[in-house]
Amino acid sequence: MANTTLSKDEILDAIGAMSVIELSELIEAFKTKFNVTIAAVAAGGGGGGGAAAAPAAEEQTEFTVILKDAGAKKIQVIKVVRELTGLGLKEAKDLVDGAPKTLKENVSKDEAAQIKAKLEAEGAGVEIK
Repeated sequence: MANTTLSKDEILDAIGAMSVIELSELIEAFKTKFNVTIAAVAAGGGGGGGAAAAPAAEEQTEFTVILKDAGAKKIQVIKVVRELTGLGLKEAKDLVDGAPKTLKENVSKDEAAQIKAKLEAEGAGVEIK
């Protein structure tokens, strides 16, 4: 029973490293071993859990723009990155070279869309989270 010596953090790290299929199998094994169902757990905590989940989905007003790749027009993308971030030439080049990198955090949905449009116009790959 080596599992009894794992800390909570180690268990969470192990779960975080699992694939979706492995996690599904773990959930099924957990339900079998402890004779529980996910529906019963969700229904028991539905008052607090459901209420907390709904506002979280509605409240996303800040987005993160991630530069996935520079594309074919790397110099043009560096110019746009400098314009958007105010970085110097070397810093902007390093950011573009190190893609995928976070370009801007905590921006509005409209600003994120504008940034994405500018970068994609130059051939860059962009993701908004």
